[in-house]
Amino acid sequence: MSLRLRLTLWYSGILALTMLLFGIVLYFFLNYFLYDQIRQDVKREATNTSLRIQKSFALSKKGLVVDLELESRDFYSTNTFLQLYNVALKSYNRSANLQFYDVALPLEKNTIDKLKQEDGFYEKTKVLGQDFLIYNHGIRSDDQNQLIGILQAAVPIGSYERTSVTLRYTLMIWALLTIIAAASLGWFLARKALKPIERVIEAANQIGSSDDLEKRIHYDGPLDEIGRLTETINGMLSRIQVTYLELDEAYRAQRRFVSDASHELRTPLTTIRGNVDLLEKMWKQTSGSTELAKPDQMQMSLEAMHDIAGEAQRMSRLVNDLLALARADAGVLMEKKPVEMMPLVQEVVRRAHLLEHTADWLVGDLDALEHAVVQGNRDYLQQLLFIFIENAFKYTPVGTVRFEASRTDSFIGIRITDTGIGIDKEDIPHIFDRFYRADLSRGLTSGTGLGLSIAKWIIDEHGGSIEVTTRKDEGSTFMIWLPANFPLSV
Repeated sequence: MSLRLRLTLWYSGILALTMLLFGIVLYFFLNYFLYDQIRQDVKREATNTSLRIQKSFALSKKGLVVDLELESRDFYSTNTFLQLYNVALKSYNRSANLQFYDVALPLEKNTIDKLKQEDGFYEKTKVLGQDFLIYNHGIRSDDQNQLIGILQAAVPIGSYERTSVTLRYTLMIWALLTIIAAASLGWFLARKALKPIERVIEAANQIGSSDDLEKRIHYDGPLDEIGRLTETINGMLSRIQVTYLELDEAYRAQRRFVSDASHELRTPLTTIRGNVDLLEKMWKQTSGSTELAKPDQMQMSLEAMHDIAGEAQRMSRLVNDLLALARADAGVLMEKKPVEMMPLVQEVVRRAHLLEHTADWLVGDLDALEHAVVQGNRDYLQQLLFIFIENAFKYTPVGTVRFEASRTDSFIGIRITDTGIGIDKEDIPHIFDRFYRADLSRGLTSGTGLGLSIAKWIIDEHGGSIEVTTRKDEGSTFMIWLPANFPLSV
């Protein structure tokens, strides 16, 4: 049984009990009031008539014979029917209205016995199908206090009885209609009053089915119990949302860490693989010859092995740095120190030759980086440049990728320009979002869409900025600006 139905039944039952008690009290009060007036009138008529009869009896008393008669005016009473019974003679005298209707009032056998003990009593009876109220009054002798006659005064009460019945049924019908109307109105009001609770249920169901923790329960009523309950639940939903978002952010940070690791470890692995392939080709050519390796081959081998060792070390640092990247999402800052940009960029340019690419790799003027010192993290700066170079190679199957530098008074600029597929203008605002990949590139190249988001984070951590110029099917230009000092510049 629903709360709404229980509330309706409760106050309908209370209302029914109240109406029942009110109806009973009202009915008996009105009934008593109406009949009390009739009783007083008929008793007064009987008493007055009895006094006249007793006075007449005292004047006409003859021996043992008692002659009781109604006076002439009693015979013409129109409101009250009178009947006098002579106990000694066992005779009746009736008023004119009784004689006119040829009706006799019933006199029970025990009436004499009752009147010997009391002065009078009332009784209801039917005469010729009509309801009458009869007051039986005893007439006694003055000296012997002997019952010598019975005076019956009767009034018709049919109209009063009908009024009483009508009142009874009216009260019953009115109470029933009132209860039905009150129950219907109460059902409506209960629904309105419990509507916020229904909203709570609906909101909980929607949150449970769609994970929409931003949904709140709308309530514009008074700050009563339901209002406070609604505020409490909304507050609870807010706290749950904050907790859920924190957990979700932690989970997404974990997923980003795994994706970043797989993405960023690919570059040093590619470099190592390129150097290993170079060594394998070079030493295969000399394996069938008895000549010793040439000095240039030895030099290239040493450089390749140095690159492999360096990339292996960078991979180890990269794993730690990716963990630091996950911590950076929680607000941890990277470790920074002064970094000379010319040696760093030259090393990146040299290693870029070993990356897989089909476009021509062109290195422009790098003199602007001479004596430039950036307060930053060397590994992250290398990672930043490799991200843009690798992306340029990836999205330029045919054409050129150009790398050059420039400077201002307090910034150095590194420009990577390609003649590849370009970026649609609708995608430009989203290219630095994590996991975002432009629709144009989907299906054409592999990737997770994390590179540019990591690059943007590195630039932000170094206090720099980036400018993007692109045109679809014509290529893109990324201009990286980093704050720098030039302590040795002339």
